[in-house]
Amino acid sequence: MTKPNIVFFLVDDMGWGDIGCYGHQFHETPAIDKLCTEGVKFTQAYAACTVCSPSRAAILTGRYPARLHLTDWIAGHKHPWAKLKVPDWKMQVDHERVTLPKALKEAGYTNYFLGKWHLMPHEDPETMHDYVPEKQGFDINIGGREWGQPKGRGKYFYPFDVPGLEGQEGDFMTDKLTDKAVDIIGNSKDKPFFLYLSYYILHGPLMTKPEYKEKFRQKAKEQGLELKDRDFNYAGMAQSMDESVARVLQALKDNGLDENTIIVYTSDNGGDNHSSNGGLRERKGYAYEGGTRVCQMIKWSKKIKAGTVCDQPVIHTDLYPTLLEMANLPEQNDEHLDGKSLVPLLTEEKKLNRKNIYWHYPHYHRTNPYSAVRSGDMKLIEFLEDGRLELYDLKNDMTETTNLVAQQPDTVKSLLNDLNSWRKKVGAQMMDPNPDYDPDKALQQPEKKPKGPTFLTE
Repeated sequence: MTKPNIVFFLVDDMGWGDIGCYGHQFHETPAIDKLCTEGVKFTQAYAACTVCSPSRAAILTGRYPARLHLTDWIAGHKHPWAKLKVPDWKMQVDHERVTLPKALKEAGYTNYFLGKWHLMPHEDPETMHDYVPEKQGFDINIGGREWGQPKGRGKYFYPFDVPGLEGQEGDFMTDKLTDKAVDIIGNSKDKPFFLYLSYYILHGPLMTKPEYKEKFRQKAKEQGLELKDRDFNYAGMAQSMDESVARVLQALKDNGLDENTIIVYTSDNGGDNHSSNGGLRERKGYAYEGGTRVCQMIKWSKKIKAGTVCDQPVIHTDLYPTLLEMANLPEQNDEHLDGKSLVPLLTEEKKLNRKNIYWHYPHYHRTNPYSAVRSGDMKLIEFLEDGRLELYDLKNDMTETTNLVAQQPDTVKSLLNDLNSWRKKVGAQMMDPNPDYDPDKALQQPEKKPKGPTFLTE
């Protein structure tokens, strides 16, 4: 049998509740909602980190960010006067890693990267170019550079200032990336392909087509909703994302590839403050569910029962071994050390042989540094500055309103032991007291010197 094609939609900053099939009642996402009914919808899927670069690295490697020592968005915040010193973490995936695209390439796949990369060091242009998508297993890179969000002269509108993406006045970046994807599909009938659509959208800056903004402004007025300009922009961006999904799926069908293509759809972390996290606590950057839980669905025609819902906790590191097994390829057991194949959940409704999932964030962002563990329905968070602990029963308290530390000391002790053992096992970088600690300046960041673009876009 011909190896299945793989289309992977990775959306930036889409909140757990941002699409219709996860409960949003204002955004219009019919194509994504339809995809949700054609395969497995995961209700408890997690990002490996609450910010983008580590999460993306975890997807491509099947390893926790703590194991990779790539634990913050690149280039991260600088807090030189904070109480704890941030470790000397990495700003790239090491070349010796056999990433998912490298494993697929060895099996005869052609790999296409489109959109946001954000997995290369910013400071040294020469070093930066050693870590472009083409150096990590992709054959073609369209749009990927050091940026974590569009910073070109037109932002989401032309000119884009990203490699391989042409256009003209008025063109919207998401549409142009999808144009490229449709072309790739039309020219890929004879060889299996991995199409990794890592859209910049829905990350800020919030901007949409004028007609979409006006459409949602009128919709809010008709429904008596008091919303802001950013809400109309965001709804328009969600519509553009949905239209792109529809176009890609239609291209697969038009070229007779839809029956032999695996579709994955997910977000890199929880939504930002302009998005909907479905009532979950907090947002991107935080240890709480609003920062960690993401929408996720997988379609595998004739293999997965349509309309399946999976309520088991899964995490982004699982996608690497899952896709290998779905493609009937050998496992990379020395690589995807922190992932479990989800195929038993997709096809047999079995449980994974895994006790816990973990997070480790030795950085300052919107919250103080923390580590966390989820075991069954229980979730323990340890804040690293002072050792403060929070324990939540996610089955009965999904919004994390009641800290159970005092009521369940035995559970706290057990999970803290698990967390300490895991950090040692993966070689997690810990934080030391900062000799330059200044409580009056702890939350300040040094002034940044303005820099021009460093990526060569030829």
